[in-house]
Amino acid sequence: MTSAPRPPATDDRLPLDPALAPPGTTAFRDAGGLPAGNWRGARDGETLVPTHCCFCGVQCGMYLRVDRTGTVFGVEPRNHDINRMRLCPKGINAYQQVNHPDRLTAPLVRSSRDEPFREVSWDEALSVTAAGIRAVQARHGNDAFGMLGGASLFTEKTYLVGKFARIALKTRHVDYNGRLCMVSAAGANKLAFGIDRAGNPFSDILLTDCLLIAGANVGECFPVLTQYVWGARDRGAKLIVVDPRETAVARTADIHVALRPGTDAAFFNAVLHVLVEEGLTDEAFLATRTSGWEEARAAAADCPPRRAAEICGVPAEQITEVARVFGTAGKAMAWHARGIEHHTQGVDNCLAVINLCAATGNIGRPGAGYGTLTGQGNGQGGREHGQKSDLLPGGRSINDPEHRRQISRIWGIDEAELPRAGTSMVEMVHQMRRGEIRGLLGICNNPFVSLPDLPAVTAAYDTLDFHVQCDFFLSETAANAHVVLPVTTWAEDEGVMANAEARVVKHNKAQEPPPGVRTDTWVMCRLAQLLGAGDKFAFTGSRDVFEELRIASAGTVNDYYGITYERLEETGGIAWPCPTTDHPGTPRLFEDGRTHHPDGLIHLQRVEWRPPADPYSDEYPLSLTTGRTVAHFLSGNQTRRLGALVEQTPRPWVELHPAHGFRNGDPVRVVTRRGATVLPALVTEAIRPDTVFVPYHWPIPTAANTLTNAALDPRSKIPEYKVCACRLERAEHLDEVPAPPTPPGRSAYPPKAQAARTDPLPPTAPQGRGTAERS
Repeated sequence: MTSAPRPPATDDRLPLDPALAPPGTTAFRDAGGLPAGNWRGARDGETLVPTHCCFCGVQCGMYLRVDRTGTVFGVEPRNHDINRMRLCPKGINAYQQVNHPDRLTAPLVRSSRDEPFREVSWDEALSVTAAGIRAVQARHGNDAFGMLGGASLFTEKTYLVGKFARIALKTRHVDYNGRLCMVSAAGANKLAFGIDRAGNPFSDILLTDCLLIAGANVGECFPVLTQYVWGARDRGAKLIVVDPRETAVARTADIHVALRPGTDAAFFNAVLHVLVEEGLTDEAFLATRTSGWEEARAAAADCPPRRAAEICGVPAEQITEVARVFGTAGKAMAWHARGIEHHTQGVDNCLAVINLCAATGNIGRPGAGYGTLTGQGNGQGGREHGQKSDLLPGGRSINDPEHRRQISRIWGIDEAELPRAGTSMVEMVHQMRRGEIRGLLGICNNPFVSLPDLPAVTAAYDTLDFHVQCDFFLSETAANAHVVLPVTTWAEDEGVMANAEARVVKHNKAQEPPPGVRTDTWVMCRLAQLLGAGDKFAFTGSRDVFEELRIASAGTVNDYYGITYERLEETGGIAWPCPTTDHPGTPRLFEDGRTHHPDGLIHLQRVEWRPPADPYSDEYPLSLTTGRTVAHFLSGNQTRRLGALVEQTPRPWVELHPAHGFRNGDPVRVVTRRGATVLPALVTEAIRPDTVFVPYHWPIPTAANTLTNAALDPRSKIPEYKVCACRLERAEHLDEVPAPPTPPGRSAYPPKAQAARTDPLPPTAPQGRGTAERS
């Protein structure tokens, strides 16, 4: 057999050295294939607008593609040093929401929930809103009207949420959906370090010798962050993953600790016990850099590996192995997420991890430290400047007299006018049910999917006399409101966010909003005028708000004063605190050996394990845990409308071990003390036999949060999403996945993608080792 003749030397294709070319390449080229380098993209009239993804706390850099008419029509990855050209499925599809047919483009109003919405002018919608607020407060007092913000808003808007609630509404009841996300870590950070942020940048992961990831499904929830994990592994770093499920990253770990949900504190205390027993603690560091070590060590002494093994359902030998690997590493880091935070002892779980890092001297050095992975894009920045019930801008305490005086001076009000601390988001819902809160303004949240014990949540919202919701899609929560105000997407405004490493990044406006759509800033400023506080809200846009925010944060632990839009454009992001405009920012904390406590020490805390709030019984013998999947984001109000993401993951499932006797796709009823839902089985060996998992991005009747427990951590007030008692039953038919709500006169989009919701089988994506294949 003779080979085909080679092209003549004059051929314009590049010559290939057969010794260097990949197998088959030469044959392909000789057959007439064109090299990829000859591809050219048409860019006539196209503009690339540099910005960041709107979804998770990694905040990947991207370019939005804008055509000659000023319309966003695509996306390209950006070589930003956060993501280095990488985007996940959500990031690739994010641009599609900007000009989506489901967009709200006119205010919607109705007198009662029994009536259909009608489209009205902005003047009428704002007039109705202001009148509704006044009516509730006239009958029941200022605190009878509440406000709920969101951690996906730009930081400028989160600043305005807190200011608007306290000055325009004059209410103490303001909180945000970050209460469902980061507050356990925030509470632990403040207790231990006196500052609420990660101690190290992502890049330090590349320098570590041992990386411990606890309760974070990095591969699906923060996909682009896996590049840092693999980079550390390439250098020889050991990887320890603590998770009840064998996630994609756990599958590659040196040690995967598949502990029973709700037992994290016992596990970390036992690891600390071994560190002490085997002399792996850094006694010099503990003596000079910490307080509270004796109390923390005493608690660990009560939790030897054998006892923890019984609690956690893992081998005692594995606990010892984790301690030795972490304790002997020259540089070790720990990162965690909701898996250890969504518990009634979420703060304690985080403190237990901090105790490990401090006990081994792994704080404040390159490659040695501690951090939290934020779920929402502005999960960090969203809690820094005042929309949290107990905080004022700059991370100030609303109960501190001096902090109150400082902010009152900046806002131009008397300190006596500034309301006191309110309650948390979940507590506010209970207050609605009791009639203590009678009206609500919600911005950038969807509690009808995201809150635990959803039947109780929907009943509480139904008691509201007046409910206003701002969003760019009609969420399940907005569909229940009296007034819905259409606002911009992230691509139609500018502003900043702080990502999981506390790097402040700049989002740029890529297109004008559709006719009839306004920014959240414009809405709050106009409402403030109607409520008699317009002089305090004379902002023309985000830049004006940011300038006031800089002043309001100056000199605080959350100091943004030295950060400007121009510096962010030039540098690609600056980590706070940044006190002056020539300060480089602070990507790594505690390098000077001091924390932000007055004594400069790390305040270690005594941690004792407590069982979860929902007890097991013969009727409810299994653990239910919940979480995200790679194709969807939080309540799914955005991603459940994007065709490729719906096709990838059209519906929720119940992930369970083969020991239960189900086959892939079988209808399984998951039952807890609060409710039940029927989902297809995804049968896999990659989960503990005593544990089941359900993703939470869908509404009733397929909502995971129909099942979850509303018990709260006593300090952070975070719900216990990650563990509750359940049982499994065989069922005949799956619960139907509802289409996302749409404005009046429109149907769910796109029809073909939405048809995927009726697929009776779980997704084909490899959720874990042993996942059954679809036929």
